Amino acid sequence: MFWVLVVLFLAILFIVVPAVVTSLIYRRIPVDKNKRRFLQGAALYPAAMVGGVSYGYYYERRQQVKRYYDVKFPEAPELAGLTVAQISDVHLGRFFSVDDLRQLLQLVAADKPNILAVTGDLFDNLQMNPAAVQVLDEAVDLFPKGIYFCIGNHETYRNWGRTLALLQKTRVHILVGRAEKVPGTNLWLAGAEYSFARDDESFMAEKAALTRKAVRDIPEDELSHTILLAHHPEFIDDGAALGIPLTLTGHTHGGQLGILGFPVIPAYKYIRGWVKIGDKLGYVHCGNGSWLPVRVGCPPEIAYFRLVN
Repeated sequence: MFWVLVVLFLAILFIVVPAVVTSLIYRRIPVDKNKRRFLQGAALYPAAMVGGVSYGYYYERRQQVKRYYDVKFPEAPELAGLTVAQISDVHLGRFFSVDDLRQLLQLVAADKPNILAVTGDLFDNLQMNPAAVQVLDEAVDLFPKGIYFCIGNHETYRNWGRTLALLQKTRVHILVGRAEKVPGTNLWLAGAEYSFARDDESFMAEKAALTRKAVRDIPEDELSHTILLAHHPEFIDDGAALGIPLTLTGHTHGGQLGILGFPVIPAYKYIRGWVKIGDKLGYVHCGNGSWLPVRVGCPPEIAYFRLVN
């Protein structure tokens, strides 16, 4: 309700007040029917805005949509049938509780994926993080091949060292600048660290270096058997450059506002869904939590990737 009131205030400040001032000005000017119709219609804008925000706050942001994809691994036919589920950007806090996380993990597991990949910005609350670590560890039993986690920027903001120490006592696979082969398979999962470089040139160089660091233990001829996990979507470029067939990312929340599947504010190079570079693929997850607690045309999602030959 707090955020609904905030948006209502902004709607009044920036739409109603200007409309009233404009109407007072036009009282001293001969009537223009088109202008009158505009001013009459302007009264509907705040109502539409509040209605949209209420829908996005009370309904859509709480509806976890499941999406299913088949992904070809042409050089690794033995991996056919293996399914990786992805969640991202949970953002524990006021709008996503530890109980919500437990329910989300159970919802993901209901479709029986082999692996769960978590691509950062889960641990975003100093008070909730310890309990969330425990919930994540308990959920390992729901995924036969394990849970694999890579870091986002918000873990760094929320005392990552403390959360890392807790995670190291669990069965969760922590992929921060490293890779592991999934037990009983020929599949590698690698996790890149987050780049905090500020200018474009430094960012390009740093993310390339962080990607190489993440896969340094993978034999070159096995990069075609690898899934790269990275929080920032532009790591898709670096994964493709190394010959990695699939890179899973998040960070953008899909923009949180969209029309007909397209983001209203495309603030990133890649903002949601599939990216294809040659024959290599990347996926930008829409996130499971929110920055501001409103989603319209961009519901939170659970993505499933079934490997096929």
